[in-house]
Amino acid sequence: MTGEEYKAILTMAIDNEVESYAFYKGVSERVVDPYIKKLFSEFAAEELGHQKLLEGFLAKDIKDMHFDESADYKVSETVDKPKLSLDMKPADALALAMKNEEDAMNMYSAFATASCDQSQKEMFHDLSIMEQGHKTKIEKYYVNVAYPEVW
Repeated sequence: MTGEEYKAILTMAIDNEVESYAFYKGVSERVVDPYIKKLFSEFAAEELGHQKLLEGFLAKDIKDMHFDESADYKVSETVDKPKLSLDMKPADALALAMKNEEDAMNMYSAFATASCDQSQKEMFHDLSIMEQGHKTKIEKYYVNVAYPEVW
């Protein structure tokens, strides 16, 4: 894979992080539930951090980019994606967030599968793992909010 191809892929990933940041920041500014407001504000900060991380890789040799895999609880796959609303319940807001992370994870995974170049395949795989980590974190919050009776 050429350097320009790496840059194009990382630029797309950065754009996705910017979009996620805007989503989480927007929700945190609009919802009234203090728990969701705080949680989505934290998610926004994380997405901003991911953007900076990817920008750092864009500015240097990115061949050393690797992420640890986290457990995938597959909770998101059992939930329908709710519509964004200012009156969302906390569980619905978390469901929307985890579905967005699932979509990003699946997109990068599909790109990895479709890649012929081994280094490109590895980069998309690593980006998929990063998104899986986001999804896993949100799934943990979701289970606590959506199924409080288990506690």
